[in-house]
Amino acid sequence: MVVTPLRDQTNDDVAVVEQVIERARRAQQGFENGATQQRYDSAAFAAAWALMEPARNAELAEMAVETTGLGNVADKITKNHRKTLGLLRDIRHARTCGIVSERAELGLTEIARPIGVIAAVVPSTNPVATPTNNVINALKCGNAVILSPSPKGVAVCEKLLGYMHAEFDKVGVDRDLVQMVPVPSSKIKTQALMERADLLVVTGSQDNVRRAYSSGTPAIGVGAGNVSVIVDETADLADAAAKITASKSFDNATSCSSENALMVVEAVFDDFMRELHKAGGRHLQAEEGKRLKETLFQDGKLNRHLLAKDIDQVIGLAGIAVEEPETAKFLLVDGQGIGPDFPESGEKLSLVATLYRAGDFAEAKQIGGRLLTHLGAGHSIGLHTGDDARAVELGHGLPTCRVIVNQAHCFATGGSFDNGLPFSLSMGCGSWGGNSIDDNLNHRHFMNTTKIVRTIPANEPALADLFDDHWRIAGK
Repeated sequence: MVVTPLRDQTNDDVAVVEQVIERARRAQQGFENGATQQRYDSAAFAAAWALMEPARNAELAEMAVETTGLGNVADKITKNHRKTLGLLRDIRHARTCGIVSERAELGLTEIARPIGVIAAVVPSTNPVATPTNNVINALKCGNAVILSPSPKGVAVCEKLLGYMHAEFDKVGVDRDLVQMVPVPSSKIKTQALMERADLLVVTGSQDNVRRAYSSGTPAIGVGAGNVSVIVDETADLADAAAKITASKSFDNATSCSSENALMVVEAVFDDFMRELHKAGGRHLQAEEGKRLKETLFQDGKLNRHLLAKDIDQVIGLAGIAVEEPETAKFLLVDGQGIGPDFPESGEKLSLVATLYRAGDFAEAKQIGGRLLTHLGAGHSIGLHTGDDARAVELGHGLPTCRVIVNQAHCFATGGSFDNGLPFSLSMGCGSWGGNSIDDNLNHRHFMNTTKIVRTIPANEPALADLFDDHWRIAGK
């Protein structure tokens, strides 16, 4: 057997990626040359229909679960459809080509310009919806995009790409506008892509996000999820229980926006737990809770055999007894503390949430703040309440970019048809999460703008106009 030297293999991997990037650059330049909004829109909607056609959506959802072992087919079909539908609603009338703004009073004209070649690193948890979202946004703004799927997501990404190319052929779009890192995938290829693209969009592991930010290429990375949700004494308890259960159990908790901890105030704790039981939540105590924790966390790490698995598999693998298992949808264990020594306080990517009992809203807020500081800073926190002022208080006081009020968290955080956030599968976490953005990733992050700057009547204030208030207090 002939063993290829590591250096030669590295050079080969880099060369392959460079060839893909060169094809993408040529395709992007042709796409941009003489472009119209209709051209960009046609390409974006062709990519969207590749997934939204119902038979293909079902096939890709089934393939995603089969190859990654994460989530469930019915919910992935729903996610693929709703996330893409919502994105198309958001971008349908958006101007991303040519002049997009005229501000005569300021003498400014803004022209939308493509960034070039976008590299999109996508996770195994959402191997279909996330790359489709990235591709649509990239094409809408005149870019080419190269996908770098996780190893488990390679096969389904190839299938998705094939459907996109078939749709491109129908409307005259160059297939090289959307490519993926050639198989087999490797860290060398991904790193080469990161270093040579014009913009990186990274969703998934924090290791990939850190590599993106250190690559030397402009990057948009998103922070870790570790969502906690407060239920206070003014909440509609039945509504809160139903929404929390629907969110936590959706796609077997693959979403970074799935609830990982509940903080329930003492005054309604027992009543809420009864409502949560009706909805499908099962609170494990004493030995059963201890056994689930021991199974879920092994050597301080999450047990991959429980990640995003169906509830019956979680119960079976943990070897626990659950009350009324036939109607159980997710499990709760008591939180013993917060921090590295208490793994239950972190993100679990499974149908398991941690329960904290708070004396009052102030203590619930304090627990939520500690959880964010431990893991998930900047991402989001949920609140079920009848007092909107408390949501504003959380927004002022906690290191979070989103306070989700009286909603099913994983449906709301990435945009919903009944809230004002843009549809996205990637949530920026601001400086708290070490990210360059603090909003939901959307089409505006996929374009540059050129400003035409003209003279206007001078607007120069006198010193007294600016310092009058200061001088009254401090003197000159």
